Amino acid sequence: MKKYSILVFMLLFAITFGQQKQVKRATIAFLNVENLWDTIASADYIDGTLPFSNPKFHRSVPLDSLKFLETTENYKGEWKDELLVGKKVIKRQILSDDFTPKSPKLWGTKFYNQKLANEAKVISELGRQYTNDNPVVCGLIEVENRQVIEDLIRQPALAKSDYGIVHTNSYDARGIDIALIYQKNRFVVEDFYTKEIKIFNEEGRRQHTRDLLVTLGYLDGEKIAIFMNHWPSRTAGEALSRQKRNAAADVLKKEMDLLSEENPNIKMIAMGDFNDDPVSPSLKKYLGAVGDPKELSESSPYYNLMYKLYKAGVASLAYRDAPNLFDQIIISKNLYNEEKVTSSYSLFKAEIYAPSYLINEEGQYKGYPFRSWDGNRFTGGYSDHFPAVSVYQREFKGK
Repeated sequence: MKKYSILVFMLLFAITFGQQKQVKRATIAFLNVENLWDTIASADYIDGTLPFSNPKFHRSVPLDSLKFLETTENYKGEWKDELLVGKKVIKRQILSDDFTPKSPKLWGTKFYNQKLANEAKVISELGRQYTNDNPVVCGLIEVENRQVIEDLIRQPALAKSDYGIVHTNSYDARGIDIALIYQKNRFVVEDFYTKEIKIFNEEGRRQHTRDLLVTLGYLDGEKIAIFMNHWPSRTAGEALSRQKRNAAADVLKKEMDLLSEENPNIKMIAMGDFNDDPVSPSLKKYLGAVGDPKELSESSPYYNLMYKLYKAGVASLAYRDAPNLFDQIIISKNLYNEEKVTSSYSLFKAEIYAPSYLINEEGQYKGYPFRSWDGNRFTGGYSDHFPAVSVYQREFKGK
């Protein structure tokens, strides 16, 4: 009986047109890992003498190693790749000393290893009840550098999936980046690049935020594009900061529209922490993401999988004591198919993953995500956001 149950679960039978079909599924999800920092104070080293395609162009370096690196000047200008050609400079970050053993956070190896294990546990469970596998692709938000991602994918809960990494360092003032990990045997990366998001403060001065990270590849042979986002926050208040997220939405829409024009058959998934709800102007008006698949059309080709969840009262975090659904996944219309099971991938399921251990059970923040930090105290928690999950399926073709 046990062997029979496992066989049924692995084959994942679906009923379509009165016939029994075997299906293959893939989870594409993301998690805000809430300040996944290593324990070493560091700064960014930008070597503008190298080709921009070289991943060493912009990398995180321990502070005690900076003295061994050649620099051309103490750079005071705008942080932008094009302005740093031919220069070798150092960019220090606001949080460079916060996550160290001697900081008020007492951030040492013990806490760091616990944080890695926590995040790996959550990631390993995303979509598992539908696929019996780790996510094929998982986006990461609020990572410090590539090293912490490498440490993460070596955790026992994730190591068996043989994950690859897509990551670029950003000019964000805090030094936080976004990234992707992907199962190399199922998702083949063809290319990746970033698109700059220009935003300004109330005085008109340039502020640096996370770039849009675009990854092109093949999911079990099907061409897809994944757009990872971490839009500007609401620190100054929703109204005052709204135009910054509208600017981010413009960049995302332009890039999705362009890729769709160049390759009409490409399937697209935009996901991340948008710092706005599905009904906010940035997502509804500027990106034009519809909340119901019946509204999909040639002029409105993007479907927000979290819109109906938001209307049903689902939240992924609480900001200033108000529930919000900032963590969202948006798909192109060719990923939605009412028939459910066809020869190519289409949407099967979307959800906000919030098992009981990710939720505070008592106190002032009862019902909120069980976050890692309470001021400078490491709580042993997971994140201040619940992860967002999407699962896709197609008819099983034999491999």
